[in-house]
Amino acid sequence: MENIFSIIAENIEFIFLLTLMIIVGFEVISNVPAVLHTPLMSGANAIHGVVIVGAIIVMGQAESDDYLALTLGFLAVILGTLNVVGGFVVTDRMLEMFKRKKKN
Repeated sequence: MENIFSIIAENIEFIFLLTLMIIVGFEVISNVPAVLHTPLMSGANAIHGVVIVGAIIVMGQAESDDYLALTLGFLAVILGTLNVVGGFVVTDRMLEMFKRKKKN
């Protein structure tokens, strides 16, 4: 129990900052209109390509016998790729809604 209190005391600034970020993030997201929520989220998913680059760098720097780093890096690449592709698919579908329909 004493270890937990010492960890909290050493990281009180980070805990305060994390709490503040959670409160501000919740307030910002809760005030976004529902009409804008899907396009913003699809764009944010597409930006997650940074995760893929970071995972590739981690996998490149990992030792060949470090299976944990290689497995987590591979998993991050797969999940990041799914997130990016999903972001583009949702964005494309949203843009299709605004195109004029052709008359037959």
